[in-house]
Amino acid sequence: MVRTGSASVAAGPTLAVVAREAGVSVPTASKVVNGREDVAPETRRRVTEALDRLGYVRRPRFDAAKSSSLVDLVVHSLETSWSGAVLHGVEAAAHDAGLEVVVSAGLPRNRAGRPDRGWMDKLTARGSSGVLFNLAELTSSQYGWLDQQRIPYVLIDPDLEPPPGVVSVGAANWQGGVTATEHLLALGHERIAVVAGHQRRMCSSARVAGYRSALAAAGIRQRPEYVRHAGFDESTARRRTLELLDLPEPPTAVFVCSDHMALGVYGALAGRGLRVPDDISVVGFDDLPEARWTTPALTTVRQPLSEMAATALRLLVRMVEGDRPESTRTELSTRLVERASTAPPRD
Repeated sequence: MVRTGSASVAAGPTLAVVAREAGVSVPTASKVVNGREDVAPETRRRVTEALDRLGYVRRPRFDAAKSSSLVDLVVHSLETSWSGAVLHGVEAAAHDAGLEVVVSAGLPRNRAGRPDRGWMDKLTARGSSGVLFNLAELTSSQYGWLDQQRIPYVLIDPDLEPPPGVVSVGAANWQGGVTATEHLLALGHERIAVVAGHQRRMCSSARVAGYRSALAAAGIRQRPEYVRHAGFDESTARRRTLELLDLPEPPTAVFVCSDHMALGVYGALAGRGLRVPDDISVVGFDDLPEARWTTPALTTVRQPLSEMAATALRLLVRMVEGDRPESTRTELSTRLVERASTAPPRD
């Protein structure tokens, strides 16, 4: 497996030590560790705090030979079409593999920033074979707990560069940025701006890097004022678009690094009485359902979200079976989906 902890992990405190620290019996401490319900709330609180304070590592650890037909999927939210595509991909791949999926929205943390003990106990109690994470970011303590427990896990589209050895699946974001920009250049645009996501996120920085590379390859001067970051937020994208429109020489086209932000760009342009693509062309990124519902329909770079999720599930199954992936990073290709939001610039 990849990143499943060192060959030997420090033994740590015993359950008897935890029980003594919390002032309870060993059987009571065991009930809390195993997620039993017949424990008073105050007693559970004392035991949980002792577990966290002492760094207790629950035994037995995961064993692929004894693993169940369950896998866990932890997503940032269940309310977005992005999450819907991820769920669809995991569900289809899990069905083919004969697995069932337990879905959680978010990974709770305690005040110390460690994984919430309740979620950890439930995960170990149900004997899940492994975990897929489609979250903004895991903390170092969460990585550490997963490694200590030797739980196989795969990251789907991680925000930050994962620690060495962590398996992840994502999209070819740099190439997607190149493709979007080249499409606008081919239409005759030279004043091309980009509304990007978070500066620290891998996908956002890669898309902006692709945009810059395409401009450089075409011999087009890169304008720093044409690069605006909106944190993947629709309302912030609206404001950044207004800033671009207020420049002495506004862009004739905008590459927006997510379809969700493109909605904000559309709103800003409509508020200024500008038409897409007659007055300004717009290219998005993701190819979410919203891209087809907008008016005009959004030209966008499709990243295969469901395929990414399915690939992650298949990698997880291999890891559970003890097969180390050849590479810790898998990237699936992106492609341009042309619709009605782009056209040659007006004379």
